[in-house]
Amino acid sequence: MIPTPFQRAPSRLRTGLILFALLAVARFAPAAVAVSEDAAVVAARLTLLKEVQETQRDVADLEERKGITAATLAVLGKTPRQEFVPDEQRPYAYENRPLPIGHGQTISQPYMVGLMTDLLKVKAGDRVFELGTGSAYQSAILAQLAGEVYSVEIVPPLGERAARTLDRLGYHNVHAKIADGYYGWQEHAPFDAIIVTAAASHVPPPLVAQLKPGGRMVIPVGASFLTQHLMLVEKQQDGTIITRQILPVKFVPLTGRH
Repeated sequence: MIPTPFQRAPSRLRTGLILFALLAVARFAPAAVAVSEDAAVVAARLTLLKEVQETQRDVADLEERKGITAATLAVLGKTPRQEFVPDEQRPYAYENRPLPIGHGQTISQPYMVGLMTDLLKVKAGDRVFELGTGSAYQSAILAQLAGEVYSVEIVPPLGERAARTLDRLGYHNVHAKIADGYYGWQEHAPFDAIIVTAAASHVPPPLVAQLKPGGRMVIPVGASFLTQHLMLVEKQQDGTIITRQILPVKFVPLTGRH
């Protein structure tokens, strides 16, 4: 096979071309609500996408994955992360790391948001359950790929702020409430995909029960200050559950009375 000019280009140039194309898609793809942004924010987001790809390469052997998909990168590239963090954290919104959002909680690292989103294999029309709304950044990412997102937050001030943010930015297919997400959201089950954004000591049985046959769940499992692993849980058509570890992670602990 004769390589194309793109394939013959140096790897750094190929990465730059991919990112340029993704940024173009992100800028002109429809968003929930247009947010006025200056050139510095656009440039910061482009840098973030590059860092996400570099992080992916660094852990590729652990994940056994080729990279976060272009569709997910495009959504990361058009979602205004600065709108989901407290004002004092806005200068750091496009750094590829978690940031504090108050009440002992964090907004996840963009790379981790992209990875977990990709593992769910969400498609248009899917119904997704999210345990831990937090800042609602992950909710907004999923809202642009799925049909409906049902998100539960146990910390009232965070849940209230997240709901206001989602409404202000026009993510009207995210349905949020304040409750203990360990028990899912039975009224809207079963779900095509479930995502848990805090570390649990085990995979919650209510969530397994609410996962549709053929569905996928992504959840960090492990204790605080000890090894945690991001787990992929798949429910087969016959109801059989298959789990596998993806990579070591560090998340805030899941809270509640369970």
